Amino acid sequence: MNKTDLINNISEKNGLAKKDVEAVLNGFLGEITEALAGGDKVQLIGFGTFETRKRAGRTGRNPQTGTTIEIPESTVPAFKAGNKLKEAVN
Repeated sequence: MNKTDLINNISEKNGLAKKDVEAVLNGFLGEITEALAGGDKVQLIGFGTFETRKRAGRTGRNPQTGTTIEIPESTVPAFKAGNKLKEAVN
């Protein structure tokens, strides 16, 4: 399912205009992005937690040339599923 499918499904199930659903979804994603960029964590009880994690620097290898390169430390977004979501999937 992609973003357009999600908007269409929510619109049909709730009788809302696609334009309104898209505005809410874009706002939701924007708020999560801003919170993660600011170092905050977003917890949706029953669904899951969006957070950032530090990835340590490491040595990698260029597959074309075989030379080693240093990959710097970075911060990456992460999602941990909540209990209700895990139960629904299983």
